[in-house]
Amino acid sequence: MVTPRRCPATNQHGLTCQSPPLKEGKFCYMHSPDNAEEVAEARRIGGLRRRREVAVSGAYEFDGLETVAGLRRLLMIAALDTLGLENSIARARTLIYLVGVAGKLLETGELEQRIAVLEGAIHRRNNLSESLFDAEPAGSGFSVEVDP
Repeated sequence: MVTPRRCPATNQHGLTCQSPPLKEGKFCYMHSPDNAEEVAEARRIGGLRRRREVAVSGAYEFDGLETVAGLRRLLMIAALDTLGLENSIARARTLIYLVGVAGKLLETGELEQRIAVLEGAIHRRNNLSESLFDAEPAGSGFSVEVDP
């Protein structure tokens, strides 16, 4: 059995690097002394990018794409930026596209609210502690009977 070569460098916790070394060297790309300047520059740029992300998300009050509210916020930012552009065919197309996306988001948000109301009514009626849609169905074994 052949064991793959591994970079002998260790991290701050004393664990060895699991990356394969370069073909002509002992260390991986990140730990090779020949690449130290490039790696340091990449880390610096990565840190700047992360700081910029935090600053921009704070300036725009943007929390992410995980919720309908987050999606709406980003759509609002895009629409305002587009409205601020000089009038052109590309601007008009972008605005039309944004209107279509906004309509879909409104529809999704409305459906989400309606489902929440329906689930609430079912919970109150049946005194349930969890959603019927989240509970495991009785006899959850799935079977298909085929007539010969």
